[in-house]
Amino acid sequence: MSRGFGKSFVLGGALSLAALGVQAESFNWASTTDPQTMDPHAVNSAPVLSFLNNIYEGLVRRGQDMSIEPSLATSWVPLEGENGWRFNLRQGVTFQDGAAFTAADVMFSYERASNEAADVRSWFAPVTEVRVVDDFTIDFVTSAPNPLFPSSIANFMILDADWATSNDAALPARDAENFATLNVNGTGPFIVASRDPGVKTVLTPNANWWDEAAHNVTEATFTPIGNSATGLAALLSGDIDFIQPIPLQDVEQVESREGFNVLEGEETRVIMFGFGHEHDTLLYSNDVTDVNPFQDPRVRLAAAHAIDMASIDRVLFRGKIEAANQLVPAGISGYSEANQSRPDYNPDRAKELLAEAGYPDGFSFGLKCTNDRYINDEALCRAAASMFAAVGLNAELSTGPVRDYWPQLREDDFDMYLLGWSPGTFDMEHPVRFLLHTQDDEARLGSWNFGNYSNARVDELLPLIQQEIDPAARQAMIDEIVAITQEEVAYIPLYTQPLIWAAKDNIYLTQRADNFFMLRWVTVN
Repeated sequence: MSRGFGKSFVLGGALSLAALGVQAESFNWASTTDPQTMDPHAVNSAPVLSFLNNIYEGLVRRGQDMSIEPSLATSWVPLEGENGWRFNLRQGVTFQDGAAFTAADVMFSYERASNEAADVRSWFAPVTEVRVVDDFTIDFVTSAPNPLFPSSIANFMILDADWATSNDAALPARDAENFATLNVNGTGPFIVASRDPGVKTVLTPNANWWDEAAHNVTEATFTPIGNSATGLAALLSGDIDFIQPIPLQDVEQVESREGFNVLEGEETRVIMFGFGHEHDTLLYSNDVTDVNPFQDPRVRLAAAHAIDMASIDRVLFRGKIEAANQLVPAGISGYSEANQSRPDYNPDRAKELLAEAGYPDGFSFGLKCTNDRYINDEALCRAAASMFAAVGLNAELSTGPVRDYWPQLREDDFDMYLLGWSPGTFDMEHPVRFLLHTQDDEARLGSWNFGNYSNARVDELLPLIQQEIDPAARQAMIDEIVAITQEEVAYIPLYTQPLIWAAKDNIYLTQRADNFFMLRWVTVN
């Protein structure tokens, strides 16, 4: 399904432990963002899901080549006589506290993850019923045929029902805390030995893991380092073994140092700007207080024409990014070849559109961005603000850490915002479901559509593309969705984020296209 993505980039080659002749070792790594919770159902973000995939497991998982493979389910087959899937569960698996894994834990985790308190509930929008057949068989019934469903739940992680309920964590705490926020009890390859949020988290191998370990790590210590210069210094001084990401401007410095390697790739994540479509007024304007100009598609198109992607690529990303024209990169299943054009950099046309919309002198507004989530995110927003200002769109820029950012977006505290999105199913259906469908809590749709972009035809087409098995017919419907959302400038896609990791040259690991880091593939030579 990845069609060009899902490559496995392994530093130094994919060598077995026996071939390397290595012994067990400790491993230290860093990233810019600390996972804000240990609860796999509370926050649907890559830093959380990537980290917790080392501890918790789902029914299925992604391999080194991004393909779907068995995990807590050994197999899955379409249901007979109705729509949905039957999952046959792995027997003999235990949680780290010794409790046995059964279908009751899957049912509990489904009910928990699909609850309105969960940030991942959109994963289960097609599900109408879940039935426990026996201790090791469970059925997921869907409203229509859904061939994508098994891959869509690759990050659906299973909690022990008794552990969660006995510790008052029956439901996730998205913007607060409960026992599962700081504590874990998974079936995965690693357990959390200690955690000091924002400072350090130590993991050790799960001695009772059901699978065969392909790593030689005895202890793994994760340290969040928000300052890129500090992180790079920690790597080059030997304090850490691996860091993701490093600044693009430091690639040559790392490559020139003996004993270090840089891994470069292209993530499946598209960076974009979003709008407060349903906001009747601007929150952060000094001159327009009674309307929201961004509700006019001409104004949104003007903002798109104001952005000089060539300069952003050259100055901020050193020629390492690809401009995006839709919400998935080329190569992803469902990418619309028929709609590859994007608004060109044209400040004169931007000014014309603003004048046509009734804003010949422009207006001021608020732009919200992270400063520790995406590569060069704050620098990107500062550059974009300058480009907006050149056409009369005067952005009041506000940046902050991601731990504070998502609550602000959920509270509609923005006029325009920065977002990065990687399709969890490696299919265009994913951003349609999360980012383009009208917000619908009951149907569990549009959960990350913060500005609540809404188009009835897009909503109508989503269930059709979820169930269509004829590739040509399905692509025609996706092409229609992309054409609609491009014409209405639902978002401004900017570029596909590059992957820039760095490690000591004695570290063997896998760089996945979703930017997830899996400790179970780490070898310290």
